[in-house]
Amino acid sequence: MKIKLKKASIKDQSELAALCVESYSQTYHDHWEEGGLVWYLEREFGAQRIALDLSSNNITYYFIEFQGEQIGFIKISTSFSISGIENAIELDKFYILPQYIGLGIGNSAFEILLKAPQFQGKESLILSVIDTNVKAIRFYEKLGFYFHSKTRLNLPYFKEELKGMHRMVKALD
Repeated sequence: MKIKLKKASIKDQSELAALCVESYSQTYHDHWEEGGLVWYLEREFGAQRIALDLSSNNITYYFIEFQGEQIGFIKISTSFSISGIENAIELDKFYILPQYIGLGIGNSAFEILLKAPQFQGKESLILSVIDTNVKAIRFYEKLGFYFHSKTRLNLPYFKEELKGMHRMVKALD
């Protein structure tokens, strides 16, 4: 399986935004109350936000490429910490278009990701996942993540019953 990660740059802004919107909305459209998805997509993946993120030294986006097509993205943040975890990096977003899930692409992309320069010298990788998303939790557990703590999303328009989050941590070499 030929998976590549391509670091996004400011010139990729519109292409990245379109992929972010497509992959997120196809997967999580039903997690939002009326009007919420549009609000969130603009907040997280609008032109201003993507440009700001791509110009930050603390945030890196990668396109996930499979068979020459961009089929997902990863967002990494180096300025995040949680209680009891030092020298960490955050896996902020990791989305693959639904039709490519279950093909091993996520595993391959994650293995490649861990070789990225941002991980050098870091001790832990942190992420948050919706606590009812058992499939994603199992995926992360298979990658070596363990449960750290609970938290809640503080987002308007997000369905209340889905706001519970698990923070998960993976020790890095």
